[in-house]
Amino acid sequence: MKKIILIAFCLIIYVSALKAQQHFNHLTVYVVDLKKSSAFYRDVMQLQEITEPFHDNHHTWFKIGEHNELHVVSGAKEKIPHDINIHFAFSVPSVESFAEHLDSFHIKYGNWNQTSKDPQVRPDGIKQIYLQDPDGYWIEVNDDKF
Repeated sequence: MKKIILIAFCLIIYVSALKAQQHFNHLTVYVVDLKKSSAFYRDVMQLQEITEPFHDNHHTWFKIGEHNELHVVSGAKEKIPHDINIHFAFSVPSVESFAEHLDSFHIKYGNWNQTSKDPQVRPDGIKQIYLQDPDGYWIEVNDDKF
């Protein structure tokens, strides 16, 4: 019986250690025009550009969290349509202030259906808007206070 308990305990520790080692690292978007897309993420989305190891003029990396990155990679031959259901999200202190920032860049944004520029409110009270990057990737901006 002690042997079974010891084996079970070791298995629990092993599985816990495996889970603890997993974390989100980066997201990559494949783009047609690296210069245009990099400017969008740096200037419009206000992400911090970080050093990338390739130094080949085909990559731009941005910090999007403590240990999380967005990799923008050139080489796409054409822009393809993207469904709004496939999107990534950023949280900001104020969706309204960020919307004003988007207006200053003449960036189109709106609710899920893109029928209004007014922020949509989720059932949990989080406000959100949606926009697209230069290649049509959908981005949600919300005021989640994590």
